[in-house]
Order: sequence, then structure tokens, then C-alpha cells
Amino acid sequence: MTHQKSMIIGRLGADPEMRYAPSGQPVANFSVATNRKFKNAGGEDVKETVWFKVSAWGKMAEACNNYLHKGSLVYVEGRLIADPATGGPRVWNRQDGSPAASFELLAELVRFLGGKNGDATGQAEQPTDAPAETEIPF
Repeated sequence: MTHQKSMIIGRLGADPEMRYAPSGQPVANFSVATNRKFKNAGGEDVKETVWFKVSAWGKMAEACNNYLHKGSLVYVEGRLIADPATGGPRVWNRQDGSPAASFELLAELVRFLGGKNGDATGQAEQPTDAPAETEIPF
């Protein structure tokens, strides 16, 4: 049996958004930015950012909603959701009509990496009772 798995490390672009499926199952959606720095052929520094839309379900969704905030550093392991039409990233049109694509990840594991000072500003955003590193394998 083969299994497709993707792993990303990045920071949340906004606080998670929590909702409930018709079945009553909680789901948290959040965006994660991953960054890469390199030098191009001309020797110039280039910073590349790729955004992922992440969905977490059940108890993992509740934990993400309670402890993650904009700027939180996370490790997410899960399955990429492919666009049924292309087999690649989800493709859509922006409001202005221009084409866009998004990478979507269904989380199987979320690990909180930043601890209470793991946000982008260095200020504590997570409750002091939140563990510095949390693994939630649901």
C-alpha cells in the first residue's frame, strides 16, 4: 500500500477559523506560509513564500483553535488535496478574473513548535499552560 504524505514547517498567516460540519465534527482551517531563501543565477538573494491551506478535524481541530494564532510556528504532516480537474493544486479564478492556485493539506498531525514565544513578534500569544511542543496524532 502506498500513501501520499506531505510535511511542511511554517507560520500561520491568520488565526484558525473554527466551524462544525453538518455531522457536528469540528474543523479548523488555517493558512501556513513556508519560506525558502536562495541566490539566483545573478547572485541576488531571493525569498520564496508558498502558502498552504490546512484543514484539521476533530480533537486536533479544537486544539489548533485553542493554541494556534497568527504567527505561530507549526509542523504539519498530512495529505495534499488535489484538484479533481487537474490532479495538481486547486485552480480557481480571483474576483478580478485572474487565475490562481492553492495548495491544500488535510492535516494528520500538527506539532506546535514555537512554545509560548513562538509567534512572529516574539510576544507570548499562547496560554502559559500550553506545552512548548505539542504533537497531536489523530
